[in-house]
Amino acid sequence: MGSRSRRKRAPRRPPLTRILLPGVALAALSLGGGAALAHWHGSTKPAPEAAEGPVRPPLAAAVTPEPRDTASAPSRSRTDPTTEPSKKTPPKRKPPTKVPASGNGTFATAQDAGRTSGSGTLRRYRVQVENGIDISAKDAAAEIQQILAHPRGWAAHGRGSFQLVAADAAADFVIRIATPATADRLCREQGFDTHGELNCETTDGVVVNLRRWMLGSPTFAGAPAEYRHLIINHEVGHEIGIRRHLGCGGVGKPAPVMMQQIKGLDGCRSNAWPYAEDGTYITGPTL
Repeated sequence: MGSRSRRKRAPRRPPLTRILLPGVALAALSLGGGAALAHWHGSTKPAPEAAEGPVRPPLAAAVTPEPRDTASAPSRSRTDPTTEPSKKTPPKRKPPTKVPASGNGTFATAQDAGRTSGSGTLRRYRVQVENGIDISAKDAAAEIQQILAHPRGWAAHGRGSFQLVAADAAADFVIRIATPATADRLCREQGFDTHGELNCETTDGVVVNLRRWMLGSPTFAGAPAEYRHLIINHEVGHEIGIRRHLGCGGVGKPAPVMMQQIKGLDGCRSNAWPYAEDGTYITGPTL
C-alpha cells in the first residue's frame, strides 16, 4: 500500500513540467528568433557592433583635428596687418615740425659729387647746410640733384646742365640751407630784407630759408617736398640769367616759377615747375 500511495502521489509532478515547458518553449523560441534575426542580417556574428567602436574615434578626430588648428595659427599671424608691416618696414624718422629760429652760422658741405644732368651750359654747384639742424648736407644734396634733373625742370629743356661737386672742387654757385636768422643775415649783406621768411640770391649762390624748406608756404597747395622744387627752380632760374620776376599769366593758370608765389598768386594756381607736362614754358608778364 505504501507503494500505491507513492504511485498516487507521483502524478502531482506534471504541474512542474507544465511550468517548465512554457519556459523551455520560450527559451527555444528566443533562440530560434535570434537565429532567424541573425540570418536576416546575413551573419550570426556580432562583429559589426564591435567594429563600430574603433571606427567612430577617427571620425571624431577628423571633425576637430587639434594639430590642424595649431598649424593654422601662424597663417593668421602672417596676415595680421598690425604685425606684418613692422617686420618689413622699419620705422622712418619723422621730419621736424619745428624750425629753429637761429643757428651757429657755420655750414657742413656735401662731400659726394654727382653726375651731370641736362644740356646746355654746364654749371657746377655745391650744397651746404647749417650745422646743428636736423638735415644732413648729403640728404639735401641728393634731393636737390633730383629736383634739377626733373623732366619739367630747367635742365630737361636745354636751359642748362648741372652737376653737384664736392667741397674741394670749384663751383659756379653754392646752395645754402640756413636757419631764418642766418638766412636774414646772409641776404641782408646783399641788400635784401627777408623778414625771417624768404629765400634770396646772393653773389655766390642761393640762400634757402630753413622754414620754407621744411614747412613749405601757406600760399602753396602742395606738400613741402613739392614746394622745394619751387624754391630750387626759382633761385636757379636767377642763376641761369632770368633776372626779373614774372606775374600771373591769367586766372586759373599755373603760376610761373619765376613769380614770387609766397607773396600771393593773383588768381593763378600754385606751381613748382618751369614747364608744363606737355613741355610748354609757363610764363607771365614781366614785373
